[in-house]
Amino acid sequence: MTRKLFGTDGIRGTANQHPMTAEIAMKVGMAAGHYFVRGNHRHRVVIGKDTRLSGYMIEPALVAGFTAMGMDVLLVGPMPTPAVAMLTHSMRCDLGVMISASHNPFGDNGIKLFGPDGFKLPDDVELKLEELIVSDLSDKFVSPDKLGRARRLEDASGRYVEFAKQTFPANLRLDGLKIVVDCANGASYKVAPEVLWELGADVVPIGVSPNGFNINKDCGSTSTATLSEQVVTHGADIGIALDGDADRLIICDEKGHVVDGDQIMGLVTTHLHRRGLLKGGGLVATVMSNMGLEKYLEAEGLTLERTQVGDRYVVERMRKDGFNVGGEQSGHIVLGDYATTGDGLVAALQVLAVIVEQGKPTSDVCNLFTPFPQVLKNVRYGDRFPLEETGVKDAITDGENRLKGVGRVLIRKSGTEPLIRVMAEGQDPVLVEQVVDDIVAAVKGVA
Repeated sequence: MTRKLFGTDGIRGTANQHPMTAEIAMKVGMAAGHYFVRGNHRHRVVIGKDTRLSGYMIEPALVAGFTAMGMDVLLVGPMPTPAVAMLTHSMRCDLGVMISASHNPFGDNGIKLFGPDGFKLPDDVELKLEELIVSDLSDKFVSPDKLGRARRLEDASGRYVEFAKQTFPANLRLDGLKIVVDCANGASYKVAPEVLWELGADVVPIGVSPNGFNINKDCGSTSTATLSEQVVTHGADIGIALDGDADRLIICDEKGHVVDGDQIMGLVTTHLHRRGLLKGGGLVATVMSNMGLEKYLEAEGLTLERTQVGDRYVVERMRKDGFNVGGEQSGHIVLGDYATTGDGLVAALQVLAVIVEQGKPTSDVCNLFTPFPQVLKNVRYGDRFPLEETGVKDAITDGENRLKGVGRVLIRKSGTEPLIRVMAEGQDPVLVEQVVDDIVAAVKGVA
């Protein structure tokens, strides 16, 4: 059975349009409530969200679905995705839900589900939930005396703040460091500056004035120009950019230069390796990570294991083969010793710990290798799926042949938007650009 609602990161779409409607949200609550109500204990689910206006529509719809199935609801309000995952497990909840479309614009929204262990649900469970969502569950409703209750968890942010601080080495402090932190007007707008300040940093917060419409708008990990500018203006030591739900991290150094997820993963991996704390003999990343990272790790005697795109697949591989570091070039950094999903703030604290220990500028610490020239372009498509067209297939094959032995081509369909992502990398930047442009032209011709 092919999944129709769940993509690579939960259910996502334009708010108030299928599938991101109040009706579907209520059915998700009903389906997940029915599926996860097992045993005789009082069942409960924790629900968090980011700062999008549509969260006010989706949250109560989910609550209605869960309570109809007899599940109590703990509402935590705006809270990072990794905080919801942590709370789900630490509070012995049966399920966790995050209402967010991550790095997407405010008009989109999404629903991410976490199992009682705090990990995102596997494909087979999502398929079962889809079957339940489209079925009639009215005969599964509980009697009036067994309806669930909803209440707000007042100390949720404090719980996460303390959790995040405990991932920073106890013998270190951030005293003397000036840090610009961009919270993308999203879920971390309160907790991220607070964690950094309590650890001793001089904090310059930006992107901390959400209004329901400005999440990820010209700010955050997908738009770092303002962060870079503010770092230079304030003479800061480092800039930290999170995305709308704070599961991604991008850094810029004291010069305002951006450091992507590949460099961050390389730094954390080798730092743990030298301290004897690395598990698995390397790093798990996706097919999008740069070949420069792979060569750097090889020189350190470490491996780069690749998965398909999506941090959930990274986590599955980490758990299967015993790795404790994984992530994506886009900034999802998964540190298995601390979290069950990507946590931008916790990853930033590990980078800051290395900077404090080495006593060197961020530019020296975080720029470990020279990336291979890489070009990524997106093409939006309509009803026709371009990758099935003969002309597009021929263009892809031609590009692969031109880069054979000196680079690679990666073409994939986005799991969250109607986009074809065309990526190529290699030693010759001109050739890489030409290959991508030729494939993009072929896709546009039929898109």
